[in-house]
This record gives sequence, C-alpha cells and structure tokens, in this order.
Amino acid sequence: MRKIRLLPDLLISQIAAGEVVERPASALKELVENSLDAGAREIRVELEEGGIRLIRVADDGQGIAADDLAQALARHATSKIASLAELESVASLGFRGEALASIAAVARLGLTSRTPEAEHAWRIAAQDGALGAVEPAALGRGSVVEVRDLFFNTPARRKFLKTPATEYGHCEEALRRAALARPEVVFELRHNGKVVWRLPRQDAEARALALLGEEFEAAARSLDEAAGELRLAGLAGLPAYSRSGRDAQYLFVNGRYVRDKLLGHAVREAYRDILHYDRHPAYVLYLTLPPDQVDVNVHPAKTEVRFRQAQALHGFVFHALERALGYARTAAPAAGVAATPPVMPAAMPARPAFQQAMPLRTGETQAYYGMVAAALAEVPMAEPALPGPAAEDTAAPALGYAVGQVGGIYVLAENAQGLVVVDMHAAHERILYEGLKCALAERGLAAQPLLIPVVFQATALEMATATEHGEVLAAMGFEITAASPSHLAVRALPAMLAKADAERLAREVLKDIHAFGASEALTAHRDELLATLACHGAVRANRRLSLPEMNALLRDMERTERADQCNHGRPTWFQLTLADLDRMFMRGK
Repeated sequence: MRKIRLLPDLLISQIAAGEVVERPASALKELVENSLDAGAREIRVELEEGGIRLIRVADDGQGIAADDLAQALARHATSKIASLAELESVASLGFRGEALASIAAVARLGLTSRTPEAEHAWRIAAQDGALGAVEPAALGRGSVVEVRDLFFNTPARRKFLKTPATEYGHCEEALRRAALARPEVVFELRHNGKVVWRLPRQDAEARALALLGEEFEAAARSLDEAAGELRLAGLAGLPAYSRSGRDAQYLFVNGRYVRDKLLGHAVREAYRDILHYDRHPAYVLYLTLPPDQVDVNVHPAKTEVRFRQAQALHGFVFHALERALGYARTAAPAAGVAATPPVMPAAMPARPAFQQAMPLRTGETQAYYGMVAAALAEVPMAEPALPGPAAEDTAAPALGYAVGQVGGIYVLAENAQGLVVVDMHAAHERILYEGLKCALAERGLAAQPLLIPVVFQATALEMATATEHGEVLAAMGFEITAASPSHLAVRALPAMLAKADAERLAREVLKDIHAFGASEALTAHRDELLATLACHGAVRANRRLSLPEMNALLRDMERTERADQCNHGRPTWFQLTLADLDRMFMRGK
C-alpha cells in the first residue's frame, strides 16, 4: 500500500503546465499577455517550426528588476494582485502567477529584462524547473522571453503536437486575438526568419479591417452602444459575409478575448432572423463593463468568464446587435392605415430626389399578387388602393419603379442611382415573415391543451424551475406541472407548436428560463415555423408579375424591416449605379 506523500516541485509544475500550456499557441498567449500587462507599446514575436522549436517575445514594457527575475519564474508569484478584493476586480490580463513557471517546467526558457532605471539588462535561464544564476545582459529596454524545444522533457505531451504548419496557424490566431484586443500596440510576427505581418498603431476599426480583410470590410457594420456602465462597440458582419465555421468571431470583455456561452447565445439570437442555421456570423465586438461585474477566475486559460448580471447583459448585447444589424422590430401598420415613413436599412440607398423620367407612379394599384396560401389566411393584408391624384408622391421611392422581370425570378427597377435588381421570392419571403411575426405579437400565444399529458422524468433543477416559473410558462402557452416528486407533466403547449416534441420542447424552455429568465427556445421554434410558412407562401419563380404587382412588392420592401436580407441571410436586392453601368459599357473611355 502506497503512502501519501508530497509531489516534487517539478512534477507539480509539469501538472500545472498541462492546464496552462496545451501547445505553442498557449505559451505564446501567456507571454504576450505578460507584455501587455507590462505596458508594452510594441511587441515582436518570432517563431520557428510553428513555435515548437522557438517562441521569442520581445517588448518595450517596464521590465523586471534583477532582484525579481528568479521570483518571476516561481509558481504563484505575481505583481498584479495581492488580495481577494483585488482578484474580484482584476483588470490585468494575467494574475494567477502560473504561466512562466509552467512554461519553464516543460521547455528551455530564458528571460532577459531591463527596467528604465537600470544601467543594463539582466538575464536568467531555467530548465527542468532548475534556475540558473542571474547574469548581466545586453538589452535596450523591456523584456525578451525565449522558449525553446517545448515539451522536450515530456515526450508524451510532445507526441500530441500537430505539424509545424498547424501549430503555426494556432500561434498566428493567438497573436491575432491579442492584436485585435489592443490596436494601440504595434505587433510584428516572424516565422522561420520571414516577416509575416507588421501592424502599426491603429484604432480598433482599422485594426479589425486590416486583420479580417477586404471582404469583411465591405460587409461590416459599425456599432457603439452604451447603457449605464455597459458599452458594446465594434464591427458586425452582415449575413452576406457569413462563414461555414466560427473562425471570424472575436469577442472581448474588458480587453480580454473570451468564449462565453451567454454572450454567444445573445449574438446568435441577434442573427437568428437573417442567417441560415448552418452559417456563422463574423464579428469583432468589444464589451466594456466594471471589472467587479465579471469573474475571470473561472479557468486557468482565462477564456471563460461569469457575469454577475447575466440576464441584463444578455438583453443588452442582443438588442444592441439587433439594432446595428438593422431596424428594431416594430409592429406592422394595420390594413388601410397609412404607415409612417420607415427607417431605411443602412445598406439601402438614401431616398432620392424626385425623378422626372419615371413612367409609373406609386399611386398605381397596390395589387397583392395572390401570395398567401390557406395557412397564411389569418395574416391581415392591405386592400388594393385605387389609383388617383391623391395617391401620388412628390418624391420617388428608394427602390424606384419596376420596369420589367427577368427569367421569372428577378424584378428590375429604376431609381435615382441607377438600376435595382430584386430577387422577388427572397424579398417576398421576408415581407411575409415579418408580417406573420407582427400578427402573432399582437394576438399573443394561445395554449393548446393536450388530450393525453406527456410525462417525463425531470432533474431537480427542471422540477424547481417549472414550480417557480408557472406564470412565465403560462404566458408562453405552456402548462407544465409536477406529476410526482421526480416527474413533470406537459399538459398544454403553444397552439402553433402543438405538434412539436412536447418533452424536448419543455426541457429546452425550462433550461432557458433558468439561464436567461425568459424563453429564447420558444421564440426560436416559433420563428422556424413562421419562416417555413413564409417560404411556402412567397411568390414562386417563373411566376409572371404585372408592373403594378412588381411595384407593390417594391413598396412593401420599403415598409419592411430587414428587407435587404431574406430569412436565410441571402441578399434580396442589389443596386447598380449609373457609374457602374458606365464602367461596364466603357462610357467616357
């Protein structure tokens, strides 16, 4: 029988390194964060073989005094916090005092540093947890950390590293995140002796566009919103720039890159109506809030956080992004009532001056083109307006007037800027979808009692949530009651979702009520159903529309929020300006 004994210090550090240093990119992240915490204004990174052979980080920060060099490589040694109160409101990127010691336990590490008041620099080396002597060295200012042969003394860990090219990709991504977080800092990256990129001091928007490229720049919308001590700023990509993966998603909380489920959910919900389910949005977002409102001491990697006011923060991020992406949701105007001029989406052209040469007027018959199937009969539709002088406008509409139809798919219209091309099915789908949502919002959610209740075994948390939030569930069309101390019975569902899987839907709703205080899952299911109805009810390809029908479609688009994107994130129209047409036909050459 083995006796309990203390582990050797080196083994303790190597175990800790398993949490902090997974691969070269993890070590690079920790070193760069130390440089930023030291007040560096310029950081130069050099890698060899993807960081496996060498990671070298040089900065111009405040440096480390000679007397502190050995202590800097000790476990749980830091200058950034000294008490629990400081930990609970920490503003620095690093604070655990583990990174340098963990790296030194699994690599050959050298640290050279010079403070502003020192006559020269000093250097210390470490290998296998053993520290060398502190010796004089040459360095202008700041610090240089060299990490060589990562995991040379832990071959089992080294075996799990990927190819140098793959490891380099992870390192570059880690440095990209740091560069996005601190645009006022100069960053330089070298790999195998070649300069990969060098970023000057920039503002946050210029840095984001420099790193994410021209395509993102063309599809990005700026946002900067505040509510009390909360602020969300940055760039959000339109659905046209959606990705197959999450490789272009950067979210920073008080300058720290995080992967947070709560914030991620808020972002997904903001994109829900305009992005296809298997696509992912691109964004660079900076969330600022008081440090004591966020707990960063959740995981050694410090990419997970917890918020003290999670529900309020979720709502703030969701609504800020929703407004930035277009057009806060408003109720649709009632039939026969003149609508106030809508706020045009930023992607749409501004309302032009009066056009002299247009052959059609908005006073033409507003015929609604037989677009609603029986399933959509309950949605109120406007009556056709009779033509006449009273219906004439003094200014031409933003999307202009229809001139024809191409291929049974596209509507061509002329406006002050030139030619507008509209995908009639995509545009009509968005119009119907928003109309259905407004109609549903006005009437509320009716409950459909189940003939036979659906009983399922529930967790203690689900039991407590159903008991405590009965009124919230009832307002959403649910009736979920306790059938036994460990079972719940679903006795009613929202009428629109009466055919859904009752148990699965109930579990999702209870989960979201516990997490956010209101059901986002219900909204998602409802909107999926409405999107399906809208898609089936929208005008189909190869259907010939009359000019009045085309113009009615254009006017409806101008009155509908988010009309520049269909429910799946595809654009509904494009503008070709007169200048574009001149270039195509080489006029003026």
